Amino acid sequence: MTIPKQSIRRKELVASAAKLFKDNSFDRTTVRMLASAAGIKSGSLFHHFKDKEEILLAVIDDGLNKSLKAIHLETQSITQLDKKLFALIYAHLKTLHGAERDAHIVSITEWRSLSAESKKHLIALRDEYENYWQTIISEAVDMGLLIGDPSLIRLFILGSLNWSIQWFHPNKDKTIEEMAHEFYNMVVKKNTTT
Repeated sequence: MTIPKQSIRRKELVASAAKLFKDNSFDRTTVRMLASAAGIKSGSLFHHFKDKEEILLAVIDDGLNKSLKAIHLETQSITQLDKKLFALIYAHLKTLHGAERDAHIVSITEWRSLSAESKKHLIALRDEYENYWQTIISEAVDMGLLIGDPSLIRLFILGSLNWSIQWFHPNKDKTIEEMAHEFYNMVVKKNTTT
């Protein structure tokens, strides 16, 4: 399954669907709900998408692409490894708790709802994202900034950050940046902040 070229209307539908899937789950979101949120008739959705799963595929594709863009933008001009690791954590938290969080959260919570064919398309994006993390974490282990198996450290950090969608409310307790500093200080060998 491939993602067709994005029109402005299609992007609006994807953003609207992301919010519904995040708030209600993929299974509980009906085509009627999707159409109503977009201000169109149910049948009009299928002018843009083949079926409901293709909408989910587009949402998760959007979330993964924006996540990749965010980590590259946040880290691209940083050369110091400790600052790059912090920027990576911060960028990930911003994607999960920032203004465009819905698609990112859906990419975590609704992966299981995709068919094997849909997952094939997304696995390359997911792997690219995880490989970027893995490269920085492996360098951090080599330099002694982190201690342990680099693959397990990546899983631990990403798992912990992803779980924050269940309990973290930005600006209620801490800002996203403050939480990024907390996470950073929990995982680095020396308890120094960037």
